[in-house]
Order: sequence, then structure tokens, then C-alpha cells
Amino acid sequence: MKLNLNIEKTDNWLPNKNPIIISGPCSVESEEQVLQTALEVSKSKKVSILRGGIWKPRTRPNSFEGVGEQGLSWLKQAGNSVGLPVATEVANAEHVEACLKNNIDMLWIGARTTVNPFSVQEIANALKGVDIPVFVKNPITPDINLWVGALERINAVGINKLGAIHRGFSSFDKSSYRNTPMWEIPIELRLMCPQIPMICDPSHIAGDKELIPYVSQKAIDLDMEGLMIESHINPLVAKSDAKQQVTPLELDVLINNLIIREKHSESEEFINKLEQLRSVIDELDEELINKFSSRMSIIQKIGEYKHENNVTILQLERWEQILKNRSFLADKVGLSDDFIKKMLELVHQESIRVQTQVMNKSRVSTDN
Repeated sequence: MKLNLNIEKTDNWLPNKNPIIISGPCSVESEEQVLQTALEVSKSKKVSILRGGIWKPRTRPNSFEGVGEQGLSWLKQAGNSVGLPVATEVANAEHVEACLKNNIDMLWIGARTTVNPFSVQEIANALKGVDIPVFVKNPITPDINLWVGALERINAVGINKLGAIHRGFSSFDKSSYRNTPMWEIPIELRLMCPQIPMICDPSHIAGDKELIPYVSQKAIDLDMEGLMIESHINPLVAKSDAKQQVTPLELDVLINNLIIREKHSESEEFINKLEQLRSVIDELDEELINKFSSRMSIIQKIGEYKHENNVTILQLERWEQILKNRSFLADKVGLSDDFIKKMLELVHQESIRVQTQVMNKSRVSTDN
């Protein structure tokens, strides 16, 4: 499904950089802190936009929640001093009005806000008739419809300089990341609306500065337009998210070490080889689909047999056996355990759906 959004061409409002780097402190803590950070991150000439958090919605109270509106003038002055546009997060109409009053150049809607359509609509109403770029971060939960809905609400009031920020998703699963990337979701959004620029926020995905270079390279390899990386003049004393902020020097090293790949190649040899390999993939995919179809035919027969013998759909011991056996086979051929587990879970869900349908059909025919 394609989104029908009225979006202005990105080259009209985004810096002409590859990649676009948005950087600055997680929180604006003082006039001196944001100015010194701006002076340092701008030295490499690779940072395109200066960011800084003014209002910091925290998970629990009694922690640093930002300096408030006074920080907007500090952020703007810091941006002016190094010739960079500035961006900050807004969570309600009052934030929007304060940012417009202080001539903030760009806004973004945070993950905690995107998850609430009421809050997004309040922000959208405050932006009506305003010409300002707005980025929308993905919601905390992995729900692409909430992300799409937020973009649509902001676009509906006339904001056509619109971008998306991928910052990962909360998950109960144990992970090396603070927020699980779930790269398939931003990729799906790009398929739905390819004209929306996609920025990755490696800081919030990683949660630890040691992982930020890896996440950054992954985002660039997935053809995202830019990165939002938190940088603090002295992360050790940062009042929020200290572990995921890099120094300006570390930021410069990170950017310089990124491998920027070409989107396309004009080499005839490359194109021919790529097409050959893609043809093989197409044939294998067709074979997989046919195999899945055959598997579901067997599943349907199992459902009928279970119904005839009054047996439950879910057989936990069999499911545990499948997981163990298939994971062992996958490991032998070099497939990741995470991939095979996700694939098996999807197949299992479809198997349960098919068997449930068989049971219900049988019940309907009996009732009639």
C-alpha cells in the first residue's frame, strides 16, 4: 500500500549531505554546555543540523526532565554561532508554540508521543498554517500504523516538509540493544512512502556508545538518508542518557569511518551478475511458496484428523520438538537461530489459523 501524502522534495529543505548528520546533546543542560558542544561538533563540517532536548519525558518522575523553554534560546544561539539549523522534540501544543516563538528551525515528535494519536493531533493542530520541517519518530511499540497515522495527521494540516526517524522499539526479549531495531518496519514504511526521508537514531537503538558505529553503518547500508547521534561535550556528567552519548571527537571518528556505498552501479558486468543471482532468488522463492502450500495442505489434513478424534489444536510437546530440531538443522547450515525461530513462529501461527478454520467449519456444518 502506498501512502498518498503531499511531500515536498527533500532537496528543497534538507542539507545536501550524504549522509545527513543530526547531532548535539541529548539534553540542553546549560548555555555553556550546548554552545561548547556545538562548537566542537561543527569543526568537522559534517554535522548538518544541531539537535538538543529541551523537555525530556522520563519513564519515572524525580529525574532530570529538561531545562524547559529557557533552553530554546540557548540552543538557537548555539546554532547561530556555528551556522547550523537547530531541531528539538515537541510533545504538545505548548512546546510547538514555544519553539515557533524562538525560531527553532526543525521539530521532531518523540516515540512516547507518536504512540498517542490524541497528542499527535494536538501537535498537528498547533502546526496548522506553519511552514516548518517535522520529523516523526517511530512509536515505542512496533506498530507501523501508529507511525503512518502520525505522519498522516501532521501532513493533513499542511506540513509537507516531513521526515521519519527510526529509533527502534521496546521489547521484552533480552537484547544487546536498548531498543530492538526491527529493521523490517522502517523498510516497510519506505515502501509505503518512498519520498519520506528516513533518518536513523543509533543512539536510542544502541543505548551504549560502543554499539553506535555498528548501528550507524547498518542504517547507511540500508540506504537511510542520515543519522541522529547524540553528542555531549562531556558525556560522563550528562544529566540524561550518559551511556549513549559520544564526545564530539568520537563523533568525528565515527562519521569518518562510515563506508558510504553507491546506490547503483553502471557496470554492465555488475548488472548482469546481479540479475543472474536475482533470477536464482526468484526461482527459490517460488519453490519456497510451493513448499509452504504443500505444508499447509498437510496441516489442513491434521486439523481434520484432530477434529475427528476430539484433540486440541495446540500440541506443546510437538511444538517444542520442532523448535529444537529445526534450530539444530539451521545451525548446521549456517542460519541464525533468531531467523529460524521467527520463521518457525510465523509458520506455526499460520498452522494454528488453518487448523482453527478447519475446526470452525466442521462445527458450523454440524450445527446446521
